[in-house]
Amino acid sequence: MIRGVVIRMRTGSEPTTARSALRVRFWLSVWGLVWSVFGTVAFALAGRQGWAIACGVLWLVITADMAMILRHIRQGPHYQPGPDIPPYRPPENRRPGSP
Repeated sequence: MIRGVVIRMRTGSEPTTARSALRVRFWLSVWGLVWSVFGTVAFALAGRQGWAIACGVLWLVITADMAMILRHIRQGPHYQPGPDIPPYRPPENRRPGSP
């Protein structure tokens, strides 16, 4: 048992203070898009049609994912509970120091 460790309880404000990873997902999609375009072109020029098609399909999936990510970024924050919604109650049967 560790002494002197303070375990913070949830306040209920987590939905309003949560940080999103959409920008990271966007840049990872850009990275994947660059490589899938490169793979499609390189395999097409090398005469490897199967691999070119596979990279082309991946290119389409990444483009659809990027469109969804950009839509979510442009939407901004979604519904958040108002001040009349009480915070989460802490568990009543939890022992200190247990996960």
